[in-house]
Amino acid sequence: MADLTVADLTTMIREKVGETSGLNATAKIALDDGSAILIDGRSTPATVSNSDEPADVTLRMSLDTMNKLYRKEANATMLVMMGKIKIEGNMMLALQLDKVLS
Repeated sequence: MADLTVADLTTMIREKVGETSGLNATAKIALDDGSAILIDGRSTPATVSNSDEPADVTLRMSLDTMNKLYRKEANATMLVMMGKIKIEGNMMLALQLDKVLS
């Protein structure tokens, strides 16, 4: 399976989040190339954009790591423990985000 671009991943996340994310918070995936994917679960309907705004929780990772998560080649918990994903902000939201995106 080919690697997805940030635009591909944004579209995929937008489809998974749908109208209601169930988060009632904002979450950002900050990629090491400077791009970002922002999920705004406070808005109705929920929105997913490439805005690089402050969020309640931020997951920092490489695009390669994000692709491994998407292809289910890696476990998010293991990647956090290995330092491949860094979490800033509300850890409980990070756990909820995993449920929303899986």
